Amino acid sequence: MLLAIDIGNTHTVVGLFSGDTLAGHWRMSSAAHRTGDESWLTIRSFCLNNGIDPSKIRLVGISSVVPNLTEVFATIASRYVGVSPHIVGAGTIPGMNIRYHDPASVGADRLCNAVAGFTKYGGPLIIVDFGTATTFDIIDVQGDYLGGVICLGVESSAAELHRRAARLPKVELIFPESVVARDTVSSIQAGLMIGTVESVEGIVRRIREEIGHQAGVIATGGLAPVIAKHTDIIQAIEPSLVLEGIRLIVERTIAERQV
Repeated sequence: MLLAIDIGNTHTVVGLFSGDTLAGHWRMSSAAHRTGDESWLTIRSFCLNNGIDPSKIRLVGISSVVPNLTEVFATIASRYVGVSPHIVGAGTIPGMNIRYHDPASVGADRLCNAVAGFTKYGGPLIIVDFGTATTFDIIDVQGDYLGGVICLGVESSAAELHRRAARLPKVELIFPESVVARDTVSSIQAGLMIGTVESVEGIVRRIREEIGHQAGVIATGGLAPVIAKHTDIIQAIEPSLVLEGIRLIVERTIAERQV
């Protein structure tokens, strides 16, 4: 079994693969104060509660955008699983040419998305990830990573609006009945949710114009299903894309070493 760990700024998602099948996945907060022992106990509890024997884990892959937590989970892999983890980075992606000026600066989660998205859908492809940040990643027909766009995420925008404006409340992230809102909550929801749809459609249009292809669009991240209901531009939702990318990168790295 492969333990795949996606460490994000807000949440850490843990997945267990049996072969190419995702046997289970769980989400916990990316709390900087949590020790490796505590994190392992949480993972072990998740496994046992879902009928999975954690002693059968043979491989560990880590995608992380939080350096301090990378070390915590790498220690978990060596101490409790007894393996050296595969930590995803720009130099660890077999067969993908990364065209960033500084490939090492591309987030590991974005590279995992790119690998999994291209494997399943081919290219050219645009992947929109609705996380702490909303990111757009572009892969060409050969599978090369061309670059992308980073915007403030929907939840982050809502929190920042509430933080910086004393009289604006926290709101539920749902679509209002009308863009012409008649109360403060609906007004904020219109700006956040409808504004996100317009932003996604506009950025996708500009990307397609720039690369000269009618690239496909898939989405991932917590709010992807909510946003996708209000736009025709998103063709598919892939909730476990980063975890799938971790699995593919680990498997390909192992295969490459065996050649």
